[in-house]
Amino acid sequence: MAEPHWTNAEIAALLYRIADLLEIQGEIVFKVVAYRRAADAIEHLGRDLRAIWQNDPKNLRAIQGVGEALAEKLDELLRTGEMSYYEKISKGVPPGIFELLTIPDVGPKTVARLWKEVKITDVAKLEKAARAGKLRELKGFGARSEQKILAGIEAARRKKSSTRVLLGVAYPFAQEIVAALRAACGDAIREIAPAGSLRRMKPTVGDLDLLVSSDAPDKIIAAFVALPMVRAINARGTTKASVIAQNGMQVDLRVLEPKHWGSALQYFTGSKEHNVALRQIALDQDLSLSEWGFKTQDEKEIFTPTEDAVYEKLGLRWIPPELREATNEFELAHADKLPRLIELKDLKGDLQAHSNWSDGSFSIEQMAEAARARGLKYLAITDHSQGLGIARGLTPERVKQQWAEIDALNKKWKDFVVLKSIEMEIRADGSLDFPDELLAQFDLVTVSTHSALKQAREKITARVIKALQNPYVDIYLHPTARLINQRDETALDLEEVFRVAKETGTLLEIDGAPERLDLDDVRVRRAREIGVQIVINSDAHSPDGFAGLFYGVAMARRGGLEAREVLNTLEWKELKLKLKRHKRKVK
Repeated sequence: MAEPHWTNAEIAALLYRIADLLEIQGEIVFKVVAYRRAADAIEHLGRDLRAIWQNDPKNLRAIQGVGEALAEKLDELLRTGEMSYYEKISKGVPPGIFELLTIPDVGPKTVARLWKEVKITDVAKLEKAARAGKLRELKGFGARSEQKILAGIEAARRKKSSTRVLLGVAYPFAQEIVAALRAACGDAIREIAPAGSLRRMKPTVGDLDLLVSSDAPDKIIAAFVALPMVRAINARGTTKASVIAQNGMQVDLRVLEPKHWGSALQYFTGSKEHNVALRQIALDQDLSLSEWGFKTQDEKEIFTPTEDAVYEKLGLRWIPPELREATNEFELAHADKLPRLIELKDLKGDLQAHSNWSDGSFSIEQMAEAARARGLKYLAITDHSQGLGIARGLTPERVKQQWAEIDALNKKWKDFVVLKSIEMEIRADGSLDFPDELLAQFDLVTVSTHSALKQAREKITARVIKALQNPYVDIYLHPTARLINQRDETALDLEEVFRVAKETGTLLEIDGAPERLDLDDVRVRRAREIGVQIVINSDAHSPDGFAGLFYGVAMARRGGLEAREVLNTLEWKELKLKLKRHKRKVK
């Protein structure tokens, strides 16, 4: 019997768990960081780790963060389905310890204290202790800490009950399936594409819908259910199949005759509301529309082998999948005013990225080289300020040391610039960590909130507005502070924030990190209506994290943005002139 196929996501999760275990057990920091760095790299790989391995562990060393020792451990895992090192270090660790780590803001060090000092080894015991006021007996804990932990437990439960997967997990997994099926079936596949909410690039995805155009459905179905990432078969027919993947996702496959491809792709992509509206447009023209194609009133069939042909038949321009949510896409299509949506290649730079000076895993040079390799022209290193101690935030003294490193790097390249920037924590009262005299010396200043997120609407709104009114604050990052499936949005009054941002010239961000995607498409549309200027950033903490730009662009596309409406499609010299700090200097 073949060993189970470990997906990239599952391997990354195992390495993250090892890092957490090592930290709980008090292992040296560099070892913990090494496992997290490797986990991050594998999580964001563009191809199956097994394909890189190909029975030779030396191949794994080409992956950033994977050294000789870890390559041997991964080789064992891929060969046998087990990792003896993990079994060794997890021996004697109560199983509930790992569940504690799923609670927001409860990290390995906190878990270690709970376990060793008060014998709390699972969520039930933690909740009981918090409700009874027992945690405040621990040094550094108080009533507020207990309430925060109880809120975190509820958030973890909501996440556990959610069946929807982050776009950043579902999209690469879908590409992995598509590649595997193409490799198995070759020319028998004419067309293949994911559909549903994944193709519309929604922030979260339920089941995966996969469509294939082929004259050999038997071959496609047989190959699909035999893919190595399949754990169980739900159903298997002559043109349809449904499986559960090793990562727990349900994947549904439909095989179509080529003549039905266009209508089926349209039907299985659009939201329910979009498709109802499109079918009504067809009825108004004495046509009926289904996944099989059009029919006239006298039952004559009209096939559309391409999706463009479906919309063209109804007198419409092709509507990009990201817009098919029944907002205003049909009005725009009828008026021939559909936006020319921004594309990833339009971005010239990334204005939020982190290095190992704070909570990133790689050096500034490594991050810059990775950005250059993606074709970017500039990169802002936005390591956290000292107010976020958990992220090793920078003091003014360390900022100056970092600038010296950046100056040296900028002498190295003629086609790329590293910007001196910072992610400035907005304190609970709206003040910032650094004085204006220091902020004025940065190329770019960004601000965000990570603490006191439960403040009342009026208080957190006033806090943020105070920061946005600072003349040296350029960008407000991930405005709602949400973490999808983990942490709800703050009570922030975004309408008021948008108004002030427009008034002050502060830019707002679409954070492309898959767990954030903040602003989302709905807020992007509203910001655009008000006239707020937008940037798209990756929030990368490793070279692979620059994939966040792709997901950020997806949110911008869902929000209807064109390239001209996103400021980091400009060269740095042009963008700099748009910043309010520059306008202030030239007055």
